[in-house]
Amino acid sequence: MGHKVHPNAFRLGVFRPWEANWFANPKDYTKMLHEDLEMRRTILARLRNAGIAKIETERSSNAQLTVTIHTAKPGIVIGKGGSSVDQLREDLEKRFGNRVRISIQEIKQPELNAQLVAENIASQIERRISYKRAMKQAILRTMRAGAKGVRVYCGGRLRGAEMARREWDREGRVPRRSSAAWPSPTVRPSARRSPRSRSCRSCRCLRAQIWWSRSLRRSPPR
Repeated sequence: MGHKVHPNAFRLGVFRPWEANWFANPKDYTKMLHEDLEMRRTILARLRNAGIAKIETERSSNAQLTVTIHTAKPGIVIGKGGSSVDQLREDLEKRFGNRVRISIQEIKQPELNAQLVAENIASQIERRISYKRAMKQAILRTMRAGAKGVRVYCGGRLRGAEMARREWDREGRVPRRSSAAWPSPTVRPSARRSPRSRSCRSCRCLRAQIWWSRSLRRSPPR
């Protein structure tokens, strides 16, 4: 029997920090957890094209929720004169009944973020661009940005094939069995269907998975 461990959970607290920092009593834990998940879904649905890589939440003792959005396009999140982020904060406060403070962190190198690289590859495949070309370009940009290695998986009905398959490519050194090498897997599902014909549903089940590695590092102590 295989004993598979989620790579993010295996490194949590040692090489990867938590994305949700709050404490709750046992009777309130379920309610606050579902609020946190619903808040993340709301932000991702509204800012779908903003290049969001990660959303961090923190709850203080005075019922204030701090949301940190890590994005490669902060201008889209902020909006003209801060109108978009103000509207988002008001909607979250009205929906969840807590005071919300939104902080925006810009990602300086989106080529070194697995989530953004996976979304870029998936969006190119949805636009009928060759998956091999999209994977090669993503690997080239990531290696030029300073990564030690990168591994890319693409799965699904590639090029409109009747049978789903999985293709992968790699460059550099990606030690997946080393917890200190900081591999970062990301899966980006897609459910796009072509309106042309029933047999032309090439991106019905698309998966783009990224593993990349750079210098060793540990998460800062709390």
